[in-house]
Amino acid sequence: MRLLLAAILLAGAPAAAQTQSETMTATNSQASPLPTPPRAEQRPHSFTRHGVTIDDPWNWLRDSSYPTVDDEDVLSYLRAENAYFEAAMAPHQGLIDTLFGEMRGRIQEDDSSVPARDGDFTYWWAFQSGAQYRIWYRRPVAGGEAQTIFDEPAEAQGKQYFRLGALQVSPDGRYAAIMVDDDGSERFQLKIRDLATNRDIETITQVGIGAPVWTSDSGGVVFTEVNENWRSYRARLHRLGQPVANDRTLYEETENIAFTVGVGLTQDRKYILINTGENSSNEIRLIPADNPEAPPVLIARRRPLIQYSVDASHGKLWILTNDTHVNFRLAEADPARPGEWRDVIPGTDTAYLRGVTAFRDHLVITERVNGRDQIRLRQYDGREERIPFREASYTVGLDSNPEYAPAAYRLGYSSMVTPPTVYDYHPADDRLETLKVQPIPSGYDPSQYVTERLMMPSRDGWQIPVSIVYRRGFERNGRGRLFLYAYGAYGYATPPAFNTNRFSLLDRGYAFAIAHIRGGDDMGYQWYLDGKLDRRTNTFNDFVDAARGLVAQNYTRAGHIAIQGGSAGGELMGAVVNSDPGLWGAVVADVPFVDVVNTMLDESLPLTPGEWNEWGNPITDAAAFRYMLSYSPYDNVTAQAYPPMLITGGLNDPRVTYWEPAKWAARLRATRTDDNLQLLKINMGAGHGGQSGRWTRLREVAESYAFILTQMGAEGAAR
Repeated sequence: MRLLLAAILLAGAPAAAQTQSETMTATNSQASPLPTPPRAEQRPHSFTRHGVTIDDPWNWLRDSSYPTVDDEDVLSYLRAENAYFEAAMAPHQGLIDTLFGEMRGRIQEDDSSVPARDGDFTYWWAFQSGAQYRIWYRRPVAGGEAQTIFDEPAEAQGKQYFRLGALQVSPDGRYAAIMVDDDGSERFQLKIRDLATNRDIETITQVGIGAPVWTSDSGGVVFTEVNENWRSYRARLHRLGQPVANDRTLYEETENIAFTVGVGLTQDRKYILINTGENSSNEIRLIPADNPEAPPVLIARRRPLIQYSVDASHGKLWILTNDTHVNFRLAEADPARPGEWRDVIPGTDTAYLRGVTAFRDHLVITERVNGRDQIRLRQYDGREERIPFREASYTVGLDSNPEYAPAAYRLGYSSMVTPPTVYDYHPADDRLETLKVQPIPSGYDPSQYVTERLMMPSRDGWQIPVSIVYRRGFERNGRGRLFLYAYGAYGYATPPAFNTNRFSLLDRGYAFAIAHIRGGDDMGYQWYLDGKLDRRTNTFNDFVDAARGLVAQNYTRAGHIAIQGGSAGGELMGAVVNSDPGLWGAVVADVPFVDVVNTMLDESLPLTPGEWNEWGNPITDAAAFRYMLSYSPYDNVTAQAYPPMLITGGLNDPRVTYWEPAKWAARLRATRTDDNLQLLKINMGAGHGGQSGRWTRLREVAESYAFILTQMGAEGAAR
């Protein structure tokens, strides 16, 4: 039946699909009763910090041998929760299949990227129909046959999880440096592949996340190495043909446990960059790419709360920094005197400078003006222009631009109603050339959808941007259903971008909204600062206030709002269900960072020291500890009614460890006073991003949407 239904949907038979969906909605309520949900045993455990004693009876769910998880009590509980999830969702498999079929029908199965030139070759990737993973190709610019340089489906064969972390071809085109993670733990292997024979000639383990960098002569590769806590702590140079034991350390971080090391390359390819830092401060060293064993040159010493990034062209360093203005300024420096910075573009309150790429003919500056993405082209004589875009709300940025002197600049663009579009911008004649618009095989009529940018008042006097999209005909009568999403951390903005999956909600009568809350940098860098450390609760309040604003403007009503967030956005979900449970009709919390106090007290975890500047250090700072304790979702579960909740996690997740969602689910189940459905799904062979492979990942989206629709209802089948 499931295969037949998917085939009907993909063939485009709406009447049959509607009949099946309506029948399923009617029969779901008659499904067999669920088994008793699992309850994790409570085992006495407490600790005292800064004079406060905390009881944590589910502490045992953290396997003491982590990162190995082999405690049978832990595994038995996780398996029981997974079995309960399967039992709860089994009656809705028809809906899941329907949603999956709709979502898959909007995806071009044999999709491919726009080829990008890099030296003597053009490079691109392509999916074959039905394939979960990409194949990577290149073709000589001078003409000739396409060559497969990496076959992800073949490499992933027989593996439960597969992720290509990086693929960097050497300057001479002979080799590729390839990073692979095959269990979701982000424990990468770096392989050097001979592209002529398609064989790996060398393998390096204990490699940190982030793309490696080739030396100019293609004879060596610079990468980061991790320590026993899986933190990137030093940059290493490996010479091809030499034993790994002979690799040379170019830089090792020894001053600050919170700093991690990364490597990069300037756009003109003259310098290898070694960066060490965390979210609020850093320092960068330069090494000539043609002489990687030369002593690294420090650009500027680390300073608290000061950040900078660097590119190079025309014999100068181009430095973006927040040293004199919160929204950053652009400066230049002589590589011989890299610490002497001279203003090029001063910081302002209106233009938030986010990045600079130094091409031969232009400095391409990505910025945000009044919360909207902009791209500014600045010539080296000071003349400049912004590339115009017509929509009121959109997202745009540089796409693949590997070369130093391209004839045009490759851009990626979309909005909530405009599919992802790849442009080449030709500065000589101020022209945007459309290279690709994401195809939607099942069809898409943008005139049937409306998008708006709204401003909602916060309780402390700010205006919170909200991007919303809905199908034309959606009535603002206070009875509509709404899906509200946000992230709100680390200065990561949530762009008002296109997503074909959400049309399965829009076509069932939902509106879909993104709240651009503090903690992200949507409205400038200060917007981010006002949602971190001792201002973290602004993030949660903004989300609630945005929801209440949408209710006040009759887009929806309390109890008709589905919400979703992941990772730090999952922390957001946990905070707002504690504070305002009656607002939400259904909640999906993916890999949620909810056990905030315990995690920030544990400096053995890979990310914790680097996170203290984001959340505070509860080990040494009593005020930070108490503030964190006041909002930590796990520590603030109370005896009250909670909405229906779906919680997910990954057994191999190094960012939000599996026990955070597991402990939170256990405490919620033991404490809540309602009978609403609560599900926990732990991916036993995956990490922070969930399942790998485009179809298995898509089925997880279908499961989340099915959970929302079955808990909140829908206005019939998709239109």
